[in-house]
Amino acid sequence: MNTISRYPVPKLEDLPADIKSQVLEVQEKAGFVPNVFLAMAHRPDELRAFMAYHDALMLKESGLSQAEREMIIVTTSNDNGCLYCVVAHGAILRIRAKDALIADQVAVNYLKADISARQKAMLTFALKISNNAQATSEEDFVILKSFGFSDEDMWDIAAITAFFGLSNRMVSFASIQPNKDFYGMARDI
Repeated sequence: MNTISRYPVPKLEDLPADIKSQVLEVQEKAGFVPNVFLAMAHRPDELRAFMAYHDALMLKESGLSQAEREMIIVTTSNDNGCLYCVVAHGAILRIRAKDALIADQVAVNYLKADISARQKAMLTFALKISNNAQATSEEDFVILKSFGFSDEDMWDIAAITAFFGLSNRMVSFASIQPNKDFYGMARDI
């Protein structure tokens, strides 16, 4: 029985060469193949587009640190009820922040987490984008600017939030399960 996804999961050796290469790169870094890649490879063209946008958001130069980007993902994924993304990106957040507690704190209640007021403002804005983007007002931008966020940083916050909203919904819909490896990663930092 397939326990990774409700949809067929291709075998690594059967993936198109470009996707196989990307997945093997991730495997080399992580030590395992994250289930999301295999499950989403059910539709190779969509996985390619997904990975291209992911990389455009997460690998570029930005006023947001890598840890802050992961905070956005963990906070909004928890709010969206996405087990996979909370667990997987929680592990990445622990690594990026070099803090074993931060991912759990941010996922459960970022307002009580040991993070800066700037980061709390960022996450408040991300949740507004996730839940009620049409209510975004000039006041939101004034608040973020008071914490030193640029207009481009605000775009990044919104784009990461929106992209992972898509990811959260597809992963939840397809019942993609997090690898057990993610649960224990970086707990002893």
